[in-house]
Parts: sequence; C-alpha cells; structure tokens
Amino acid sequence: MIEYIPGLAGVPATESSISSIDGENGILAYRGYSIEDLVKNSSFEETSMLLLHGELPNKQELGEFKHLLQSHYRVKSNIRTMMWSLPQTGHPMNVLQMAIASMATFYPEAKAATPDSAVTQVALIHILSTTATLVSMWENIRNGYDPVPPDPSMGYAQNFLHMLCTKEPSDDIVKLFDACLILHAEHTINASTFSAMVTASTLTNPFAAMSAAVGTLAGPLHGGANEDVLNMLDEIGEVKNARSYIENRLKNKQVVWGMGHREYSVKDPRATILQKMIEEYVNKTGVTLSKRFEIALEVERICEELLSTKGVYPNVDFYSGILYAEILHLPTDQFTPIFAVARSAGWLAHWREQVRHNRIFRPTQIYTGADFRKYPSK
Repeated sequence: MIEYIPGLAGVPATESSISSIDGENGILAYRGYSIEDLVKNSSFEETSMLLLHGELPNKQELGEFKHLLQSHYRVKSNIRTMMWSLPQTGHPMNVLQMAIASMATFYPEAKAATPDSAVTQVALIHILSTTATLVSMWENIRNGYDPVPPDPSMGYAQNFLHMLCTKEPSDDIVKLFDACLILHAEHTINASTFSAMVTASTLTNPFAAMSAAVGTLAGPLHGGANEDVLNMLDEIGEVKNARSYIENRLKNKQVVWGMGHREYSVKDPRATILQKMIEEYVNKTGVTLSKRFEIALEVERICEELLSTKGVYPNVDFYSGILYAEILHLPTDQFTPIFAVARSAGWLAHWREQVRHNRIFRPTQIYTGADFRKYPSK
C-alpha cells in the first residue's frame, strides 16, 4: 500500500543546497549563513548572488553584479502599453504574473536546456531586475499615472521605493526595506518554489516557471496572510479586546492569522527580526504607530499562553504587514507582490538547481473511483 500524505507534508521532493530550516530551534540559513547575519551585514543584491551562485561575492564581483542589475531595471514599452489596457481594478499579483510570462516573447532563446548560455543568464538577470519595476509600474498605472522611470544609479531597494512611492526614501527606510527583501528572498521548498520547480522540470523557459510561482504565491494560504493579519488587528480594535477575540476564534476553530508555521515549532526567526526592526525604528525616529503594533504584541502574548504547547508562534506575516503599512506606508494589496519581488531570487536559484539535475516531476496517485466496469448496452 502507498501512503497518501495530503499536501505532500514532509515528503522530500528534491535535494537542495540553497537554504535550510531548523524548525525546532528557529534557524533559517541561506547557503549556511544565518538570516540574522545576512540581515545585519548583507544587502539584497549580495544575498541574491549568494543564493544564485552558492558563495558570497568579493567586492569586485558584487559591484559588477549590481551594475548588471541596474542596467536591466527598464522594461519594454510593449509591456507598459499592455498594462495600460488592463482594468485598473486588476489585482497586482495577476498583473505581475501576466507581465512576467509575457517577457518570454522578448527572450525566445532563453531555454532551460541551456541554463548557462549567455542569453539565458541575461534572461535570469532581467527577471530579478525588472520584477520590482513591474510591481511599481502597475501601482502608478492603476492610479492613472505614467510609471516612474527606474534610476540606474540607485541600489535595488532604494530604486524600488523610488519607483513605487514616487518620492525619495530616507536611508533608514531603504535599510529597513532592504532587510525585508533579504528576509523574504528564500525559504526552502514552499508551495510557490515547488510550483517553479515543477514547471522548470518540463524544461520550459524561465519566465514560465517564474510566472507559475507568482500565480501560486497569490493564493491566500501562501502569500496573502500579512493582509489578513492587519484586518484581524483592525477587527480587534483595542488591546483590551484581544483576549476575547482570540479565545472566540480558537473556540470556533478559526485561523489566528500570522500564527503558526508548518516548519517552525518556535517563533519564526524572521518574525523576531521584523519585530526588532520595528521597535528600533520607532525608538530611533520617534514615529508614532497606530494601535496595530500594540495589539499585535498583546495577541502574541495571549497566543503564547494558549498555543505554545502546540508549537504555534508568530510567523513572518505577523509583523511584516505592520512594517509595510505603518512605516513604509505601502498599499496592502502590494504586500504579496513585494514578497514576490524578494522571492524571485530564491525562485531563480531553485530554477537553476532544478534544470541542472533535472528529472520531470511525475508523482503518482491513489485511485478512489469506481471499479472497472463495462459500458451499458443500449
């Protein structure tokens, strides 16, 4: 008998050297480097190189990589024209998925069968460079404005905020956002990464694999939980309401958004870092946050009391939405596209790894239908 495991929970789907999780001790590492060290010392560009190539670059290599990314910030005018033809109510994730898929038409020679060819390598860089441009373009277009052109003199995080927010971000904000990109860049074989790998295993072009990953991330069970956290905190409204709200949700077997993770039995290390970043920024700048952060701290305290025996603690979504909304002042429906911008580095790393030792995915099934039978005579 073959055992059926819903959602393939815990079933090894590949061998990978890209990232690792120690869920019992709350450790996430990229290529052996802890996420804490990377957030403290690295940049999104350097982390992307680490994920893609396996080692940290030297100063010259990093400079060349940054210049390469900057030279590919722009996208074709055809894609901008296509975006202008879409309904302004279109969700940013749907637009991003379409735009990435369409870029394959400009790189027909980029093939998984030749992952190390010059044209394929340029295509991968173009995906990483322009995902941020596409997200910011739609934010402007759907509000009736021409897109803000990318600035090739800026680093990745600064340029993204420059295009998305149409104003120059402070150094503190750029540093915060760069750290957020690092935190979301990779997380082993999650649903969207697996989707990219399955698509890549057919040896289709890399744009198709990235588009599949974006479509998977768009689902509310994967990429949209930080929006749900904010909605939950707003529903609670006051710190004093938190206990009754949480107890009622647990009584009715409802999800407490931002709590729990399949891989961690302790607090998600990314949530710990985000919480600390918010506190440090508030202490440094004196900025006043809404009640959301105070309510979130109380929700975490109550959930630790009620759910810690089940290994349920805050995940990365619990605090990321607060940082995006309260400090960066970003639209809530752009939270998941920003996630996709960061995760494109991890997706591309897994794409490269998959096609280099490729075997097409072909899982089996357990049939539960009718026994063999004959078609009835008429």
